[in-house]
Parts: sequence; structure tokens; C-alpha cells
Amino acid sequence: MSDSKQLTAVQRADLRTVAAMIVPESLEYKVPGADDAVIQADMLATLGRDTALVAQALDHLAQLAGKPLAELDEAGRDAVALEFRKRGGAAAATLVRVVLQCYYRDDRVLRSLGLELRAPFPKGHVLPDGDWSLLDPVRARGGTLRGASR
Repeated sequence: MSDSKQLTAVQRADLRTVAAMIVPESLEYKVPGADDAVIQADMLATLGRDTALVAQALDHLAQLAGKPLAELDEAGRDAVALEFRKRGGAAAATLVRVVLQCYYRDDRVLRSLGLELRAPFPKGHVLPDGDWSLLDPVRARGGTLRGASR
């Protein structure tokens, strides 16, 4: 596996490839794909604690492909992706989460969704009231957290 602080050039190319598979460009909605250079730069800059699991997922994809994923044709990538979904585990989930969180914080994507380009606070976002009774089983469990030791 790669260094925990950054991805290799091959892993970065595979990240770009898999990101485009997860969220392709849409001309209809005028939004970039998750392989867009700005979105990719955001992913690489903010991987942080997820770097090791993302690298693990990318290495697993390359292992399934028998070579870097970016070197496969579309049909080959699709076949590898199907197998990866079955066996990817936590690393696969982390990879998908990283791609989606970076994609959906891009200004172009937010504009296409009709969302105001601003931080969620201090104005906050209004959420409709939900069914608070769904929390009853959690409340019924009582306190399960330990107090902090002093």
C-alpha cells in the first residue's frame, strides 16, 4: 500500500477514473463529473484521515483489474467495478464517500441544485419537522456513554 500521506501518480489516475464512473459529467444539467480537475484537487487536498482507506480501495481496484484501472477500457472498468462493489468493504465505502462529499461541495454543483453558496452556519438550513418518535428506542436504552474521567 502507498504512503499514508499522499497517493501515488497511479492511484491519483485511478481515483480520477473511478470518480468519473461514480459521477459522470452531465451536459444536460451543466455540471462537471467528479473527475473534474478542481474537484480532484479538493479530494487530494482534503483526504486527511481517509487517505489510507482510499489508497487501499484504489489498490484493490488495480488488483482486480490486473493493472491500473485507468488503463482499462469502459467495459473492463465496469466489470472490475461490479466485483469491487461485492468485496470492497469499508475501503470502498470510504472511497465513494470521499468522491461524493467533494463533488457535492463544488460551487458549480451546488448552483445546479439551486442551493445558496454559503456555509451552513450561522444562518443554518431549515429542515422540515420529522417523526421524533423514531428516536424512542434510542431514548429507551438510557445512557450508554461513559462519563469523562477527570
